[in-house]
Amino acid sequence: MKKTGYGLFIVVLAASLALVGCSDGGSAETTQDATPAEERSSQLDEIIERGTIRVGMSTFVPWAMQSNDGELIGFEIDVARRLAADMGVDIEFVPTQWSGIIPALLTGRFDVIIGGMSIKPDRNLRVNFTIPYDFSGIAMAANAENVPGRTTLEEFNNPDTVIAARLGTTAASAAERFLPNAEIRLFEQETQAVQEALNGSADAIVASAPLPAYLVVDNPGTLYLPLDDTFTKEPIGFALQKGDVDTLNYFNNWIRVVESEGWLAERKQYWFGTRDWADRVE
Repeated sequence: MKKTGYGLFIVVLAASLALVGCSDGGSAETTQDATPAEERSSQLDEIIERGTIRVGMSTFVPWAMQSNDGELIGFEIDVARRLAADMGVDIEFVPTQWSGIIPALLTGRFDVIIGGMSIKPDRNLRVNFTIPYDFSGIAMAANAENVPGRTTLEEFNNPDTVIAARLGTTAASAAERFLPNAEIRLFEQETQAVQEALNGSADAIVASAPLPAYLVVDNPGTLYLPLDDTFTKEPIGFALQKGDVDTLNYFNNWIRVVESEGWLAERKQYWFGTRDWADRVE
């Protein structure tokens, strides 16, 4: 009996060791077949290999505009060009309707959105955002003949007031949130919303600052600023496809570097704090 028990023990032990060996061998094979982390491709690698970064954007004053000679200029254009220069690559701007810019990113039409996009939780479900490189807010310009003398949001929040905004923007979301009782008219292009306010078809336009203030300066007597300041504050970031940690890390650190240099503040002051560039656009 002792001999039989000992023999059974040996058989069981040998089988166990064989199973362990198979398990180790499978793990080793899997490890050998896996691509080393340093060799995995990221969007960053593809950009460097291609030699061009493709930037999705849309026109917003003064973030991105077309100059009189057809060149793209503006705060976001400066940011994107500096990023490309620091990466040592060329840049290709891909103008895109704002309402479809995230789907266009997800289908690979471009590598990153640099277009004054506010960081919002619903957007973050679809894309990754960098750390903020800017902050913006929504302001309002009102038609002086249609709605003179108003000074609060509450005075615009009624069914008799028509508010114009650009489709798919945080300005449109802010109008719907803060002015739920007003009639909100949304337009594909910001110029359309501006024209509605100028000709009196809309009583006011809501848009990212400083556009409403610029409109009042350019159209004195037609438009006025009913509010002293913006009525929202929004962080602005680059947007890129989810799951690419290397590219996100590079963009985040690039923002930290140019911010610490004071370069972002200098460019922001030029485009938002002055009108020195105004004669370059129509």
